[in-house]
Amino acid sequence: MRGVQAWSAAGLVALGSAVPALAATAQAQAGGVIYTCTNAAGKKLTSDRRIPECNDREQRVLNSDGSLREVIAATMTADERTAADARARAADIERARQRDAVRADMSLVNRFPNEAAHNKARAAALDAVTSGLKASDLRLAKLARERKPLDDEAEFYIGKPLPLLLKSQIDANDAAVDAQRALVQNQKDEGIRINEVYDVQLERLRRLWAGAQAGSMGPMADAASAPSAKKR
Repeated sequence: MRGVQAWSAAGLVALGSAVPALAATAQAQAGGVIYTCTNAAGKKLTSDRRIPECNDREQRVLNSDGSLREVIAATMTADERTAADARARAADIERARQRDAVRADMSLVNRFPNEAAHNKARAAALDAVTSGLKASDLRLAKLARERKPLDDEAEFYIGKPLPLLLKSQIDANDAAVDAQRALVQNQKDEGIRINEVYDVQLERLRRLWAGAQAGSMGPMADAASAPSAKKR
């Protein structure tokens, strides 16, 4: 009798410990999925749905046959989500920059298949500056010729106030000369800028012509986009 009782007690203990497994098996046999994880206390948990106690850690989702269907990552905190979103945005921006760099390099090589083509484009861009400087020189020479009779007339009024008309003519001439000289300086600065742009391009093109992969040098500085030659 005592043997029967001992067997019954042992059977009940075994049955009790097997209940969760039997429940999971029944769920699996029903065609559902099983969620499993180990909580913070080290206890293994099993459920037919996501386990709230394990939201801060990885959960495994098993198919009805016990095979792994997926692994659910731990739920992020608000700060973690913000940081992850920032990293994702930064990665998207970097990928877009890389795509732009590839397209820019391919466009550059298509526009300038060799150094002769690039030199020709540089000369065309600088030609507009050269023409502008010549026009400014002619304008300054004309203003100088216009100024001479004004200065000659002003000599008659040394130590005396200039007539209003003469003074206004001299002031207008001064203003025109100052404006033209500022234009000359701007044109010279533009010539320097154009040369710097084409220098940067040429250095990059030489590497591309030598076989460098498009986009491998990263984005080219915005200032290195070649300007169109100005129309005269």
